[in-house]
Amino acid sequence: MKILQVNTVIKGSSVGRIMADLYQVIEDEGHEARVAVGREPMPEDYEGILIGNKKDFYIHVARNFLLGEAGFASEEVTARFLRYIDEEKPDIIHLHNIHGFYLQVEHLFAYLKKKKIPVVWTLHDCWSFTGHCAYYDYAACEKWKTGCHTCIQHAKVYPYALLRDNTIASYRRKRKAFCGVENLTIVTPSRWLADQVGQSFLKEYPIRVIPNGIDLSVFTAKEAGAKTETPVILGVANIWELRKGLGYFEKLSEDLSGTCQVELIGISKKQKKELKKKHGNKMVLLERTANIEELAKEYRKAAVYVNATLEDNFPTTNLEALACGTPVVTYATGGSGEAVTKECGIVVQRANYDKLLAAVKEVLKEKESGGFSVSSCRKRAEEFDKNIRYREYLRLYEEILNKPAEERI
Repeated sequence: MKILQVNTVIKGSSVGRIMADLYQVIEDEGHEARVAVGREPMPEDYEGILIGNKKDFYIHVARNFLLGEAGFASEEVTARFLRYIDEEKPDIIHLHNIHGFYLQVEHLFAYLKKKKIPVVWTLHDCWSFTGHCAYYDYAACEKWKTGCHTCIQHAKVYPYALLRDNTIASYRRKRKAFCGVENLTIVTPSRWLADQVGQSFLKEYPIRVIPNGIDLSVFTAKEAGAKTETPVILGVANIWELRKGLGYFEKLSEDLSGTCQVELIGISKKQKKELKKKHGNKMVLLERTANIEELAKEYRKAAVYVNATLEDNFPTTNLEALACGTPVVTYATGGSGEAVTKECGIVVQRANYDKLLAAVKEVLKEKESGGFSVSSCRKRAEEFDKNIRYREYLRLYEEILNKPAEERI
């Protein structure tokens, strides 16, 4: 089999790491792997194509800011990418995030319908079936079920259509483009997202749940004595925006000052300056790192990993923390709690800070008497070994290629 994966980046994000890990599993099993990456950098050790470029990216962003056209620009680079597909002739195209200002999605899906290439589409958020948003939980919006309009988030959240609410047209264009592909299977990493897709216009497709996997050889609990004398409460995000719950960590740093140390990874320079001004040295503030070995060390050092996310799918950071022997406290947001059992952490009501604080204190207390042990956390994480989880994709590929024509849409 020759499998072509498509995503915004490779390695530079949690979804990028998923694509890179799956690439390796495909190669290890003797198949041909290719990647199509939306934006730089494109590592030299991967076979594939860089779809976009800086000029095209900025034009696409501008069109979205002005007209609300996320996913409907990048015509020229998309045409070049489609010619690449013609040359490579993959057996299956595996889409990940197709948003991110690098593809004209109508042209891509018109091509897929014409060529009848089997497609696997792993959804890592909700953008594909809304008129704008990647997530809508925080806004408590359900317009996506019938048709988006008068969006209250279009200028506030990614993809930031600053000057125009174009959600009605965008919703209709997506529905027309994305529906009617002859052989397409949707994969979601969480049961929660599978349920959401089943209520959307994408419900015509078969939906498979394959949880994210992680590299257990990197995210490991081996380093004995790595924990610090003062318990560290760790939070990790690619971007610390509102939905990631930054404000809750600020409260934790104040309420647990003197007994615990709050550490955040992924903080921007601007945020670091602002947080230092507000809270002094009550938090350790680190910028985003692409070095997963360094990230694993921080997980091992922490006494508890806190995921105060208000909108999410199936965050791999929870898995990474567990693999490093660190228990998880998370809000019951999307699929964030699906990886957490009573032996390895606590799931609390979304946006309830008092329960979050109480859960952190409970974990710290229980750890003193042997609860939430390193071995319990690690055991749970082993269920998400990338070599096991991503081989589920190989079985899915084979199943799709052997599917009788009458079973296709």
